[in-house]
Amino acid sequence: MNRIKWYLGCTVVFASFALLAFLPLTSTHSQSVETKQTYIVLYKAQSVPEDAASVIAQAGGTLVKSYDNIGVAIATAPSQSFRDTLLADSRIEGASSTAGFAVRLNHSNAEPDNTPVTSSPGLPATDNDSLSGLQWDMAQIHTPEAHAITGGSSAVVVANIQTGVDFTHPDIAPNFDFADSCSCLSGVPVTDPSAYIDSNGTGTHTAGIIAAASNGIGIVGVAPNVKIAAIKAANDDGFVFPEAIICAFMWAASHHVDVANNSYYADPWLFNCRNDEEQRAIWKAEQRAIRYAMNQGVTVVAAIGNQSDDLAQPQVDPTSPDFPPGSAQLRDVNNACLVIPVEIPGVIGVSADGNGAQSPNGFLKSFYSNYGLAVADLVAPGGDSIFGLTSAAPNGRVLSTWPASSFTVTCLPARRVLDASGATYCYQQGTTFASAHVAGVAALIISQLGNLNAQPKMQPARVSSLLTGSADAQPCPISLPSGYEAFTRLSGDQQNCQGGPSRNSWYGAGQVNAFKAVSP
Repeated sequence: MNRIKWYLGCTVVFASFALLAFLPLTSTHSQSVETKQTYIVLYKAQSVPEDAASVIAQAGGTLVKSYDNIGVAIATAPSQSFRDTLLADSRIEGASSTAGFAVRLNHSNAEPDNTPVTSSPGLPATDNDSLSGLQWDMAQIHTPEAHAITGGSSAVVVANIQTGVDFTHPDIAPNFDFADSCSCLSGVPVTDPSAYIDSNGTGTHTAGIIAAASNGIGIVGVAPNVKIAAIKAANDDGFVFPEAIICAFMWAASHHVDVANNSYYADPWLFNCRNDEEQRAIWKAEQRAIRYAMNQGVTVVAAIGNQSDDLAQPQVDPTSPDFPPGSAQLRDVNNACLVIPVEIPGVIGVSADGNGAQSPNGFLKSFYSNYGLAVADLVAPGGDSIFGLTSAAPNGRVLSTWPASSFTVTCLPARRVLDASGATYCYQQGTTFASAHVAGVAALIISQLGNLNAQPKMQPARVSSLLTGSADAQPCPISLPSGYEAFTRLSGDQQNCQGGPSRNSWYGAGQVNAFKAVSP
């Protein structure tokens, strides 16, 4: 998953905001000494001292945001000497400019209503919308059968940490949650809806997979009755900076969202290695924010990435840093190097598969999807335009909502679909879209089996257990289709599935099954 390379979308390949759609992410590892830069300041304690603003000012900077619950501050400063000055304070563990740690995606100030409400698990939903017949992905994970039980509850909120969401789309508008949406691009949440509208497409596509309404128009999402919130963490150029990731998870925690969907990797380095001082400060700060959100009851789902690589046994990283072009360097990596957020303990990692109608061995892992023992927890439809071509999936990709404003710019002509109403949809592939399916099923589980009047409604560990316990086990393939061997790991080695039928490196516990997940 490279920075917004998590989807093989418009041009194809997961994500910092290497979106895990099939788009390649890139990051900015160059910085100007004279230009004001943003810094992550990591304190040794899990709190920010009261004098942080004055200490930062004395070092030549300005405090932008203090995340006291995790001991992380965001600051700006014009000089590289700022970091050295700060590190003289023994309370500070690390400080890093984020200018070199961005990831690229290829491509009414509402306040939360905290009034207690009594909620029900949600009414059933139908799957008879105008484009439902094109949704092979939903049939594959049995969402129509699940919808006969529940379409989810409007008391459940899924936060989509992405490029924003086109909340005007007729399939998204009925379920959009303005109160829990924001832009986190600066590291400080901005709740003006214009700040988190999606012009890229990926955020709207994943939002539709999760929660497109059952309204007769277009498609039906996995959880068509739940609320979808946008947390914009990728800027208009497709870059995701660490301050945005930290802000996103702290916002999700403070607003008590139930599920957070993620399809990107953080900083310009695909693998973040602990022996690099600046990388370590960045990923530790991100890790604290993610863990804090999970401790507040947020179930975190993440795409595993699109490099065809084994994240449990990494060997080389030839792709980082991915910006500016030509700056990548081949480096050896090992298990001390992690991909964030998917390798944070407790995060539900999702690999991708295509349509399985023609596979003699069940559902085949998509050629581009990363994998790894104890990293891949589940597999879900992400599409496969080479080995997943069937009568149900003639182009192998997943159809979902797309912003009308960028329809002819960011969705290739052959992938565009117009509903009779004029609503716009696009076919894409990538682990980005696989994670969205799992996030939707997590929302159905919480709707049906959680305590909707409590906070949290269900502990993330319980949601994860129900997801994996209800999955359709998928053994490693006995054989692979001709041509699959051409899609090698980053090291050039062949992709290799390891493990038994109940748990393995390609499929984790198996393919998510929405019907079994919500069945009594």
